[in-house]
Amino acid sequence: MTMDTLTRRDMLKLIGASAVALASPRFAIAAAKQARPDHRPPPGKRKFTSAAVEAEIARVQAKIGDPELAWLFGNCYPNTLDTTVHIGTLRGKPDTFIVTGDIDAMWLRDSSAQVWPYLPLAAKDESLRRLYRGLIHRHAACIAIDAYANAFLPDPQAHTTLSWAQHDLTDMKPGVAERKWEIDSLCWTIRIAHGYWKATGDRVPFDDDWRAAMQQVLATFRAQQRKHGPGPYHFQRASAVPTDTVPLDGYGNPALPVGMIFSMFRPSDDACIYPLFVPANAFAVVSLRQLAEMSRTLHGDAAFAADCEALAGEVQAALEKYAVMSDAGQDFWAYETDGYGNQLFMDDANVPSLLALPYLGFCTPDDARYRRTRARVWSEHNPYFFRGKAAEGIGGPHEGLRMIWPMSLMVRALTSADTGEIRQCLHWLKTTHAGTGFMHEAFDQDDPAKFTRPWFAWANSLFGELIVELADHHPELLR
Repeated sequence: MTMDTLTRRDMLKLIGASAVALASPRFAIAAAKQARPDHRPPPGKRKFTSAAVEAEIARVQAKIGDPELAWLFGNCYPNTLDTTVHIGTLRGKPDTFIVTGDIDAMWLRDSSAQVWPYLPLAAKDESLRRLYRGLIHRHAACIAIDAYANAFLPDPQAHTTLSWAQHDLTDMKPGVAERKWEIDSLCWTIRIAHGYWKATGDRVPFDDDWRAAMQQVLATFRAQQRKHGPGPYHFQRASAVPTDTVPLDGYGNPALPVGMIFSMFRPSDDACIYPLFVPANAFAVVSLRQLAEMSRTLHGDAAFAADCEALAGEVQAALEKYAVMSDAGQDFWAYETDGYGNQLFMDDANVPSLLALPYLGFCTPDDARYRRTRARVWSEHNPYFFRGKAAEGIGGPHEGLRMIWPMSLMVRALTSADTGEIRQCLHWLKTTHAGTGFMHEAFDQDDPAKFTRPWFAWANSLFGELIVELADHHPELLR
């Protein structure tokens, strides 16, 4: 057929076929890439490459009809691997050291959360399995140095390079970058280890050093129940920021030893007001039971597993007794408590949080008490809930008033079954990255161009996790 012999019907068919092609997600994504080139480093400058991750990017982007979301996903999902992973060996074992982004140190929490979204791919990618083995080994080595520290250096013999931590009044050890005691630091190491084992069945990284580190985790949790005194940890810092230091000679505000674990800091690295920090204790309940499962199955250590389960049960019972608040006959979770009857209600965007309890496996999203808690934390009952022209969401004292953390929008979407709510969160995430193509730590409620931390890998990974979840379970929300 030539152009001369085309009938009107033939022409309409061609026009229709072209329109379909132009409207396809694949064409839209290609056009978006031309308009918005990706912000990934060139392949030769990426810190770590996984064929499975690259295939996953292509698979998920093919399901995304919204060019902006497809572009953001392509930038954010691989950001941890592209920019923060350092692979090597340490003491003859595979080693993986993962920085947070713009801070050149490894937080136990962040390093675990940053690579959590890639776990479903590990079974089919040996390079990813090597990464996780190295990280699990490194976590065990860090805990052996100091189970109370939250952040570590690449060199286990080095002294902290963080300017703000160099004069802290605490028992600083070589290899430690910062020594803020946060329950969740140890919980995250269990979560990533358990998640890796479940995803792959690999037993290799769970050697005697890892077992010794887990024994230290349990001993540290027991010591910080403070049944026999305050224990060895104390921390003070000369700072104009009150949340950077701990009162009463560095041992924290008074609280009763009711069975919960004391935490001096929150996952934001801000000091607790009441040291019985509820979200981290809930996280510990989940983590201890995961550790018990691993110990019993991998090592046949029934005694240690029973000790972990006993502590989990004790903490859960104490949460039920001391961490529940009530208003107009409706109960909900407190954020912090002291066992004396004082309770604080708020929520912070960092995980663990009250909003994230189902995400961490402590309860189901439809649990009645959680639903009541969720409604309160996403409202003016929470002093760190902000609503402005650009978005609404949760922040925290770490970056101050008016500053919404994208992480809170992601956690809200990940714990929601309401497609309207999820769609709204996606809209806010899509319209508040200030043209950078990445997620940030926090942005002003009225002006997203005012943001903190342009390179914050945890937030990028969590965004990628959300998009993969939606591509698999609610692809209609990505069109």
